[in-house]
Amino acid sequence: MTPEAVPLGGPRFQTEPARLYREMRRDHGAVTPVVLDGDVPAWLVLGYRELHQVTGDPVLFSRDSELWNQWDLIPDDWPLLPMIGRKQPSILYTVGERHRERAGMISDALEAVDPFVLRGHAERFADELIDGLCTSGEADLIGQYAMLLPVRVLARLYGFSDEEGPGLVTALNDMIDGRDRAIAGQQHLASSMARLLGDRRADPADDVVSRMLQDTSGFTDEEIMQDLMVMMAAGHQPTADWIGNSLRLMLTDDRFAASLFGGRNSVAEAMNEVLWEDTPSQNIAGRWASRDTRLGGRRIRAGDLLILGLQGANSDPQVRTDASALTGGNNAHFSFGHGEHRCPFPAQEVAEVIARTGIEVVLDRLPDIDLAVPADALTRRPSPWLRGLTALPVRFTPVPAH
Repeated sequence: MTPEAVPLGGPRFQTEPARLYREMRRDHGAVTPVVLDGDVPAWLVLGYRELHQVTGDPVLFSRDSELWNQWDLIPDDWPLLPMIGRKQPSILYTVGERHRERAGMISDALEAVDPFVLRGHAERFADELIDGLCTSGEADLIGQYAMLLPVRVLARLYGFSDEEGPGLVTALNDMIDGRDRAIAGQQHLASSMARLLGDRRADPADDVVSRMLQDTSGFTDEEIMQDLMVMMAAGHQPTADWIGNSLRLMLTDDRFAASLFGGRNSVAEAMNEVLWEDTPSQNIAGRWASRDTRLGGRRIRAGDLLILGLQGANSDPQVRTDASALTGGNNAHFSFGHGEHRCPFPAQEVAEVIARTGIEVVLDRLPDIDLAVPADALTRRPSPWLRGLTALPVRFTPVPAH
């Protein structure tokens, strides 16, 4: 690893990531040497063309984390282990034909979700959350709304009862925070999933879990449980941040002011703009080189870890020649990944329906909503991986609950 490696952490990922990615690209090129927590070396792929190459070649750039040449140096308490797992029987680390079968099982289970039913669940839970805050005239739309909505909807689609929803919200948010309650949150989620699998084995219903159990590809309950946990975590936090980042854009950018007064097209435009400019999933770990190779002028050794720089690639000046222009309907961004390990299309559709419904319910129910603090006072979570607000304080005319 070269001596000029950049730490993948620190406040600049929180305060000025776009500038930081520009500097990395200027100083190091499309493939930047970085160090993770504990001085663990990796490569950050920032070039659009290079990221397309890495995600499009699953043999040379494998999802099999067993290939990593750093495992001997990784301590048992390394804070990134939940993100870069070893011997984890989930779809994230499955490769080849088995991965294709597994992705097919998940896609089929999600594709059978009726979009009208999905929107109905999203509207009902969104209305419930707005009912809890609409009479006060002020709220934090992250902690009181965006962080509570996606997991409630997903839990309902999977087959959990509405009573179990709030406990799953707490567990998942504890797990994602990565602090002292993270392990307890993970255990609550795992035991809840195991219990639901047992219930649906005995008594199938019209839900995602029952459909996954009916798949004939021969997956174990442990594999299905792991996939459900991955789906819930991947479907919750980025969708919550998509809602928060889109509302922030609408409240702070004059180009989207019309959407606050009933302009529906600009909701979709703002959501798409966020996926290009302020994507929830900034950097993803990762891929592992299966042999020595070259990428972006760099010599990559067998077993090296490559971090997928989704936001860096989205803002690559070779594809975004005019970064100030609105992206319109262009969805050639990397925010859902690319290649056979990209987010399954039905999962993208579920996330989009939840996010768009969540935003529209806010605008319908709180029509004169405005930011309660200066725009430059809004802060982000200190993470190079996921980009979301710590809070979004707003004020509005109090209205009665439904």
